[in-house]
Amino acid sequence: MPIGRPREFDTETALELATSLFWRKGYEGTSLSDLTETLGITRPSLYAAFGNKEALFRLVLERYEAKAGAYRTRALAAPTAFEVARLLLEGAAELHGNKANPVGCLGVHGALACSDDAAMIRRDMSSHRIAGEAAIRRRLKRAKAEGDLPPDASPSDLARYLSVVLYGMAVQSVGGASRAELLRVAEIALRQWPGNTR
Repeated sequence: MPIGRPREFDTETALELATSLFWRKGYEGTSLSDLTETLGITRPSLYAAFGNKEALFRLVLERYEAKAGAYRTRALAAPTAFEVARLLLEGAAELHGNKANPVGCLGVHGALACSDDAAMIRRDMSSHRIAGEAAIRRRLKRAKAEGDLPPDASPSDLARYLSVVLYGMAVQSVGGASRAELLRVAEIALRQWPGNTR
């Protein structure tokens, strides 16, 4: 059986470069020419390695969530609801305030300016955001059941509140907000947390 020609590029490096590109320009803002130029490959090589642009974006999104979104996983494993909120808010401030990263959030950038041609990507991004909020809500429901939130606290409202602040931080970073400024936002949000005595 003949041995196929080796790929002319490193897949891991290509995915890193594609992640940065999609993160900066969004799904529709990133053209195939942008991808081939940034990755240093031809269109046939890109298609052979990743399928089409949509398939590549989905791979990039998985990678982004596993790496950049790792703070969310750590936060949801925290022992108290307050620590969940603190780690989520401070994690977002660290991510979006890190000048080594592109500004904003891949999930937000990837979907906000999508045309009808990219409706599937927009739906995917919306599903990811809904799933993220649902994971926070489940964790806070558990906290309430354990007596870790006041009886009048609403896990649904709190999950929505956290999601709004987290995505708001991403938008603020696009406007130039620094890590220190985002951490102050986190601090103010935490002062409002139910039962917080800090």
